[in-house]
Amino acid sequence: MTRKEAREQAFVLVFENCFRKETVAELLEIAELYSNYTEDEYCTSIVGIVEENKTQIDEIISKFAKGWKLDRLSKVSLSALRIAIAEIDFMEDIPQSVSINEAVELVKKYATSEDASFVNGILGTYSRSKKED
Repeated sequence: MTRKEAREQAFVLVFENCFRKETVAELLEIAELYSNYTEDEYCTSIVGIVEENKTQIDEIISKFAKGWKLDRLSKVSLSALRIAIAEIDFMEDIPQSVSINEAVELVKKYATSEDASFVNGILGTYSRSKKED
């Protein structure tokens, strides 16, 4: 499985977690039973990072999504943002530009071009703010 495929699989699990309150372990178990989920170390890792750091990640999203409350964001955008910020902040081996591009591509696939522009703007601003630090 490629990193891109694993990221998309992680995206689906993070998206599902927006509606269901199971833990990562429970979601992975359900996915293995009822879908075409393929066990992957990257997918498990990034979903775990999102779950463990959701409060911190959501605070970042809230800060950079000026004028938007998290509950007003589309679940697709929110899930892609959570994964990208988890990669940027907790996975040093992934270039920020890759995380941003992959999040935008996921949103283009599962939402609208307006959502993709919104996600790109938030992640671009966040990335630039990290470089200034």
